[in-house]
Amino acid sequence: MLGEILNIIAPVFIVVGAGYLAVRLGLFGIEAIDHLMKFATTFAIPCLLFLATSTIDLGAAFDWRVLTAYYGASISGFVLTYLVARKLFRRRPGEAVAVGFAALFSNLVLIGLPIAERAWEPSALAPNFALVSVNAPVCYLVGITAMELLRADGRNVIATTGVVLNAMFRNSMMIGIVLGFAVNLTGLPLPAVLLSAIDLMARASLPVALFALGGVLTRYTLKRSFGEAGTVSVISLVLQPALTLVIAMQLELPRQTTHQVVLMAAAAPGLNAYLFASMYNRALGASASSVLLSTLLSVFTMSAWLVIL
Repeated sequence: MLGEILNIIAPVFIVVGAGYLAVRLGLFGIEAIDHLMKFATTFAIPCLLFLATSTIDLGAAFDWRVLTAYYGASISGFVLTYLVARKLFRRRPGEAVAVGFAALFSNLVLIGLPIAERAWEPSALAPNFALVSVNAPVCYLVGITAMELLRADGRNVIATTGVVLNAMFRNSMMIGIVLGFAVNLTGLPLPAVLLSAIDLMARASLPVALFALGGVLTRYTLKRSFGEAGTVSVISLVLQPALTLVIAMQLELPRQTTHQVVLMAAAAPGLNAYLFASMYNRALGASASSVLLSTLLSVFTMSAWLVIL
């Protein structure tokens, strides 16, 4: 079993580590890493998400039990992290929301999907892609609502929501998802040559994104936020997947679907945690540290979850 687990987990994090070392050793410039990440997130990953959502079985993928198990756990983790940041680390309300958002927004695209693709057949990943397709809207809705209710300054709720919705739906990944759903719902036939080109782009998405993620992580340091980063790591990597497992079992999700949802819940916080903190200029150090520490620890915790599952 250990060999099988290593075959699933190790290649993903070796590629991330290669990107990290390439930048640290001066073999690859950080500007080049930014261009790679832009290619992955602007072109390649949207193609992957388009292919997935255009062919997904919507009825099977959007099982309310999948969404309840995943978001019931992640929103609980967000609330718990907020309370710890407020009471233990004496953060102001807006700062505590930014710290909590790191636990809420898991890196489903760059960490969850690559490992899921190695653990199961791509044709069986409908629940995974369903979660990816709604993750940004759900998490930003929760985060923005909490931030605007709890902080006293800045834009009002309506103005901020409008700004974020505009940004989200100009985001190329969201565009890929929306176009995929449009093709799925309408049954629009696409030329084979176009689908082949999209497939070529999609194949490049995950390895390029993982390598770029490693390079991006060189920008982050733990600094003085180790305690908060450790809290986010424990909640997002251990408690949330455990709670997801409990909820999924109570809702009697099929065994494999349960395993897939739990593995996605075990993914480390994504770069959006830092982007959210930057948007409000709250707890940037803690958010960056959380992304770095949890990504490093997820090598071991996701391996452990695969053993458990």
